[in-house]
Amino acid sequence: MTITPDILPILRCPAGGEGLTLATDEILQRVNQSIEQGLARDQVDARVDQPIEAGLVNRQGDRLYPIRDGIATLIIEDAIRLDP
Repeated sequence: MTITPDILPILRCPAGGEGLTLATDEILQRVNQSIEQGLARDQVDARVDQPIEAGLVNRQGDRLYPIRDGIATLIIEDAIRLDP
């Protein structure tokens, strides 16, 4: 599944129900650097060890749902924590 402009408006954050936006290159770079350093954590405090190619960010900007191999993971527990 590739996130296309026609799909993005119907995707919702499973935690809060609000819309999601594609992560910027800056956010992706920051998250992948954090993953590389072993610092990235998901919502259940497990270490994230796989780099991401893209992501969807919730409106609050505090969680990123990873996209790997073109597939969005919209599972609350798997969302990567972002510093607001």
